[in-house]
Amino acid sequence: MSLLPDFRHSLLHIPRKYFSALQEIKWGAWALVALYISLVSGIIVGLQYDYLNSFYSTTAIDLLAPFGRFYRSLHFYSSQFFLFCCCAHLAAVYPKTQNYSPWEWLRLVGSLPIVLLLLFTGYILRGDNTGSSAGIIAENIMRAVPFIGRYLNDLLFSITNSGLRKVYLHHVITLDLVLLIFLWNHLRIYRVKIREYLPLIGLTLLFSVFISAPLEPDRLGISYISGPWFFLGLQELLRYFSPLLAGIVAPGLFLVLLLSASPANKYLRTILFLSGLLLSCYAVLTVIAWIR
Repeated sequence: MSLLPDFRHSLLHIPRKYFSALQEIKWGAWALVALYISLVSGIIVGLQYDYLNSFYSTTAIDLLAPFGRFYRSLHFYSSQFFLFCCCAHLAAVYPKTQNYSPWEWLRLVGSLPIVLLLLFTGYILRGDNTGSSAGIIAENIMRAVPFIGRYLNDLLFSITNSGLRKVYLHHVITLDLVLLIFLWNHLRIYRVKIREYLPLIGLTLLFSVFISAPLEPDRLGISYISGPWFFLGLQELLRYFSPLLAGIVAPGLFLVLLLSASPANKYLRTILFLSGLLLSCYAVLTVIAWIR
């Protein structure tokens, strides 16, 4: 019987051991390397892209531009990797943010929805089945906002009236500038020696050579379209609730909780519990949408 407490202690020690190991990974540096790759490959792809003929342009990049499929895949996967590393970096350094000022915490957490918007607008710009549907859903969500919905849609999307012009400008200029402002303090003091991350860069390049970025043309008989992976939970939520509740209130509630989750907050335990509960529900919805 005396072995039971030791066994329980060992079980509790295992998660802590792995969590400590994950904290040792330089997620911030990985995110920065992925950002550099995404920016360089994005410039190359952008030089070949025409938002007036989005799907034709994307297809032409894959089929006609020299190494076009590789560069588009590199831009797509490095951007996804950047988002993943940003989330991992925030989780890893979270205990060290206790002394952050409210403004510093706001900028750190506020960068995540900006990154999501960058990825989301990238999906729309593909002009394929998924991109077109994502754009329609985004417009409907914006228009559902009381009083200012029409103006928000005109500012951010306006795909019905302006095509992809505004989405393209936000993707290549506006959102990048906002992200730079939010992360400037991090970027100006953080230095990455590229030669130390050559294996990581090599793996990203190799992955992009063999795994092409998705592109889904219109197909007859398709009644269900799966959106971006980070959008699947929201897409499933829209099946049961109005665009205002599913597309604005629910994500807005989680964002408020995240912005309030500073380690210095005296209600931190409650906030973390509610945030974990919402994330768990969103994960379940994502799985349901993924296997549908």
